[in-house]
Amino acid sequence: MSEAAEAPLDEAQRVAALDAILDAWERGLSEGIQSEMLAAAAIYAALADMVETYGVEQVADMCAELPTRILAGEFSLRPDA
Repeated sequence: MSEAAEAPLDEAQRVAALDAILDAWERGLSEGIQSEMLAAAAIYAALADMVETYGVEQVADMCAELPTRILAGEFSLRPDA
């Protein structure tokens, strides 16, 4: 399959993955779990999986870029955040 043909599939998987995470997040909130606890658990689970998949060095390099990306607003859902 060509790279151009894979792009819509990748996007569909990203949307489905985000939907699944948001559903689990809402379920956790409805069960009384604090959002800060959900966030910490989600970050831990994501980093652990990424380390398993890509290795410590690659994940550490990616994490080193996070302050710049955060300050640039990449993870802000509201423009004023």
